[in-house]
Amino acid sequence: QVQVAESGGGLVQAGDSLRLSCAVSGRTFRTFNMGWFRQGPGKEREFVAVINTNGAVTYYADSVKGRFTLSRDNTKNTVFLQMNSLKPEDTAVYYCAADEVLRTEDMNYWGSGTLVTVSS
Repeated sequence: QVQVAESGGGLVQAGDSLRLSCAVSGRTFRTFNMGWFRQGPGKEREFVAVINTNGAVTYYADSVKGRFTLSRDNTKNTVFLQMNSLKPEDTAVYYCAADEVLRTEDMNYWGSGTLVTVSS
């Protein structure tokens, strides 16, 4: 079965950078579009970024454009979310997701999340 696992969360200060990783197993990684979502305290889950199967196409939420960069290494079955200029409002549980179709919601396979806390 498909397994999705995020890592790299932690406690940082505003203005710092952090890189999240997501590894997928159980299927051929290159067949999956990969996305990142987050859920902050008292908020609903929101879309952050998505990348297509070969990395040629990416989409970002307006709230993270210019600060976050999503990339993938299909030789390592891993995607990376580079987060720069972090703000307190970026504090959330970040979830990695995979899908056979490029989507910004309702993706098929989900990780359990990694917590990012940004202090002021």
